[in-house]
Amino acid sequence: MSNLFTPLQLGAVEISNRVLMAPLTRCRADQDHVPTEMMVDYYAQRASAGLIIAEATMAMEGNSSFWREPGIYSAAQVAAWKKVTDAVHAEGGKIFLQIWHGGRTCHPVLNDGKQPVAPSALAITSDKANTPEGKLDYPEPRALKDAELPDIVKGFAKAAENAREAGFDGVEIHAANGYLLDEFLRTSANHRDGPYGGSVENRTRLLLEVIEAVAEVWSEDRIGIRFSPLNSFNSMKDEDPVGLMTWLAKQLNSYQLAYVHLMRADFKGEQQADIITPFREQYQGNLIVNMGYSPEEAAEAVSQGQVDAVAFGVPFIANPDLPERIQEGAELNQADPKTFYTQGTEGYTDYPRRNA
Repeated sequence: MSNLFTPLQLGAVEISNRVLMAPLTRCRADQDHVPTEMMVDYYAQRASAGLIIAEATMAMEGNSSFWREPGIYSAAQVAAWKKVTDAVHAEGGKIFLQIWHGGRTCHPVLNDGKQPVAPSALAITSDKANTPEGKLDYPEPRALKDAELPDIVKGFAKAAENAREAGFDGVEIHAANGYLLDEFLRTSANHRDGPYGGSVENRTRLLLEVIEAVAEVWSEDRIGIRFSPLNSFNSMKDEDPVGLMTWLAKQLNSYQLAYVHLMRADFKGEQQADIITPFREQYQGNLIVNMGYSPEEAAEAVSQGQVDAVAFGVPFIANPDLPERIQEGAELNQADPKTFYTQGTEGYTDYPRRNA
């Protein structure tokens, strides 16, 4: 496992190991989307990760997909996140914030009746929304006008500016899992005409504009991006996922990003392809991967130069000391899915450390 425990330079940030914590939606913010004290404890407990990538966080008000996910658009949210970053840094950790717009996953029940927006007026049909009223069908979203997109770009930039004020080491732009930026990227959700639809160049235009706007308020080497080119979650598919990612890899070489975070598979197993190899062949920066890696497979991937680091999701839920357990070859706690999205400390901050 020694390959997982060597330092790595991610843009402006040096991390001490290559066992990263993937962003995990946990729904523990309050009703105003302000991070809570239990979130301070949760992230501080996991500070031994080479990098914590904090959960999907609303860049702009009024775009809730998960009911109690956090935001980064208000002064109260910035102040609450500052407690999190201070606690992580006090434990020697590094933490990025994943900034996000839910697009057509933003259910009206969660947003004062507001219709969600998307590249095209195409509803999610493969999943249902989790709301205080139970699981509900997703409505048809409203197709965004080209003239509205600059405000979305500015919203991401402001979120990055607020993340810097809150003490984060960088931001991860969420362009995965069927949320707004991913909806523009992939052909199943983007049926637009004009400058933001059709060709791969047009479908990636909004993402590149967001990168450039975020870089203006912070810097390119504090930016990561997450992609899920195969994941069919939220009714997503692309007619040529390998071609999409190969083209993106070449474009992203124009920026000095901290990293690209690539999800290698499909939650539902509907789309299959080798995404990592062609992306690695083209992309010259740091490549982080995740989805179902064992520690052994992760170490092998790093040692062979296939990837630079591996992000672990569910194992970090149940094992706040995951890097130490991996390094020592210790048994892992098993996570309880029934508490993944509840609002209390059970299944959140009460998993035991091995040497506690």
